[in-house]
Order: sequence, then C-alpha cells, then structure tokens
Amino acid sequence: MKQLLSIVCLLCIVFVTKAQLVAKTRCDVITVDILDGKVNGMKANARFDEIKEKLPCFTATEPEGGTAKCGASIFYKDKDVYFFTDRDYIEIREKFQGKFTTPILGLPRNGFAAVQDDRLKLKRPDALTIPRGAPAA
Repeated sequence: MKQLLSIVCLLCIVFVTKAQLVAKTRCDVITVDILDGKVNGMKANARFDEIKEKLPCFTATEPEGGTAKCGASIFYKDKDVYFFTDRDYIEIREKFQGKFTTPILGLPRNGFAAVQDDRLKLKRPDALTIPRGAPAA
C-alpha cells in the first residue's frame, strides 16, 4: 500500500512540475494617434513585416499574396485592431483596448468637434466648400 501511495504522489509531483508557465510574446500598449494617423508610430502604409516586428502579439494573419478579399492583413482580435496592409488602412473597432492620444471613443457624434486641438481647426474656412458642378455625397 505504501508503494502505491508513493507512486501516486510521485506522479502528482511529475504533473505539477510539467505545468510550467509558457513564455508568451509581450506587446506594448497599442497607442493610436488619430491626428497623425499612426498606431504605435506606424502609418497605415507600413510594411507587413514591420507591423509583425513592432507588435508581435497578433492573433491571426493573412499572408501577402493570399486569397483573402482584403489582401494581406494582421489581426489583433483581443485588442480589436486590424491592419490591412495591401489596402493600407487600419480598423480600430469599438472594443479597442489601448490608448488614444486624443480621446474619441465614447464621445457623442458631435463630440469630436468639441475636442480642442489646433491641428483640428481649419486654417481656411473655404477648405470644405464644394466647387460648382462637383458631385456631392
């Protein structure tokens, strides 16, 4: 009986020692600068490899030259950020976990105008006028 108990204890110890923590890739906090159009210092036209190198904790990728409709892409599903490198755009969705340099999520629709920043103010008020004969949306 003692041998059986000692074997069971030995097996338990073996299983506990095998349950070591596995090192995971750590990512910095994803910071979005909406005014400069950058995510962690990278513009939307950043290369596929550059994004993977700077933010190695991606959850899924679609390789360049793949068959996906949106082309090459890198997904950070846990942070709700999606890079589409073939089309040169970045999606930041509503469950984004990171920081904004200018807080915009959670503002009402007209709240973005309330964000006071000199870079947002128009230098020329006629900058948004539509020329005569131009199609309007």
